[in-house]
Parts: sequence; C-alpha cells; structure tokens
Amino acid sequence: MSTELKLVKEHQCFSGKVSYYFHSSSTCNIEMRFSIYIPQKAKSKLLPVLYFLSGLTCTEENFMAKAGAQKFAAKYGLILVVPDTSPRNTGIKNENDNWDFGTGAGFYIDATLEPWKKHYQMYSYVVKELPELIAKKFPIQPDKQSIFGHSMGGHGALICAIKNPAKYQSVSAFSPIAAPMRCPWGEKAFSNYLGENQENWRDYDASELILNYGYNHPILIDIGTADPFLSQKQLLPEVFEEACQKKGVNLTLRMQKNYDHSYYFIASFIEDHIRYHAEALN
Repeated sequence: MSTELKLVKEHQCFSGKVSYYFHSSSTCNIEMRFSIYIPQKAKSKLLPVLYFLSGLTCTEENFMAKAGAQKFAAKYGLILVVPDTSPRNTGIKNENDNWDFGTGAGFYIDATLEPWKKHYQMYSYVVKELPELIAKKFPIQPDKQSIFGHSMGGHGALICAIKNPAKYQSVSAFSPIAAPMRCPWGEKAFSNYLGENQENWRDYDASELILNYGYNHPILIDIGTADPFLSQKQLLPEVFEEACQKKGVNLTLRMQKNYDHSYYFIASFIEDHIRYHAEALN
C-alpha cells in the first residue's frame, strides 16, 4: 500500500481543519479520496476516530459540507473520516450509466464478478486499508474507532461493525438500507457485484448477519417517518428490528416524525450520534 497522500484542499473549521486527500489504493487498484476533520484538541493528544460512510451518489464532501458535524466533533474530541462511496474513472464500461450502481454506489462490499472485482473492493478498503493509512498519518488512537453512515452508508456501517465487533467500539446509522437482499437497490447491486447466488449476499446484509452472528454492542438508528424510501421498501428497518429482537441485540430504532431522507434530517440529529459515539469511545 502506498502511504503517500496528496492534499487537495483544506479549510479552517471550528478551530480545527477539514482536509481533502487523494491517495493510491492497493485495495481498489486506483486513486481513492477521503476527507478528514481534525479538531484543535488533536494538537495536544491523540484522539479517537469516527468513520462516516455516505449514501448513493455522494462523494467524500457531502457529509463534511452539509451535516454540521465538525462543531460536535470539536466539542466531543473526535476525528472524523469520510471515504468516497466508490472508485471513480476506472474505465469500466457503463460504470456511470446508473445513479444506484457503479460510480458513487460501491455498496461497501468486495465485488467478486468481472469487470467490477479489480477496483470495487470497498469493504476491504474501509475496514482495512483506510484505517491503516489514517493510523500512520494522523493523530488518532488506533484502538479507538467507531463507524456510522447514511442510507447505503448506513448499510455499510452496520455490516462493517457487525462483522468486526472488536474493531469498532460503536455503530449508528441514519436511514440505513437494513435488509439489502430484499430491496431493489440491494438486489441490483448484489447481483451485479456478487453474482446470482444469494448465499453470497448474506455476508453483506445486516439483517442476515445479525441472525447469523448476533452482536454485542448497542446499535442506534434514526429514520424519518417522511422518508420516501420507506414506502418504496428500500430501507426495511422492520426486518432488521425483528432480527435484533430474535438475537437479543440492543437496538434503539427512532422513527423521527416528519423528517425525510436528506442531510437536513442528518443535521438535525448529528449531535446525538456524535455524542453516542464519543461516550463509547471515551
């Protein structure tokens, strides 16, 4: 893995810094991008790190620009890291044809089918390569990390945490795709990245993982009652809730009245999530 980072831009923010980087990824075999917020407190001590995984069509910038998270990361003493949602400009034919598959839609899984498998290794990138890079280059406590996300990224955060309970101290999600095997987005992505054998899909479905492995940390999920993807059966929180109940997993599922799927919703509850992770990490 190359540990060389290319700084693209940075901004002062709540006395800390938001920085955007490119780096050469040996996992995804292409240049990958991420953003990082480092509060001023990191000048005097190492801080825990909180990863945020974004949703379909997003880049490493949406969350940093729209969620209002930096204020609370500074307040609670956490470093925020936001990877991009997929490899980009790989040269794969048709990779930009769909908003919900290909570019901007890596689904945080490791593709096994051609032509996707060479570059679309987002699960391994998020769980292994990126944290190793962050630990080498930034003032973090590598044994103190947590993860959260939104929509496709909520799915990503849940699977990363459930599969690696010793690696992440806590997990939360906004409007996650909670049972991707059973929804149109998940079926489209999984069949194209992983093939038609649905047994291989179970490894990346949070509801299936809970049933198969259980989970020993609490889980916090917020979903807006006015989220259009609830009625379109893309999110399926009830499937995840039932799996958690079966396995005795401590799930707090909050249905927030009149909120939708947007960053306005995320910004409204972001402090709750950052405080929740700070308590687990500190």
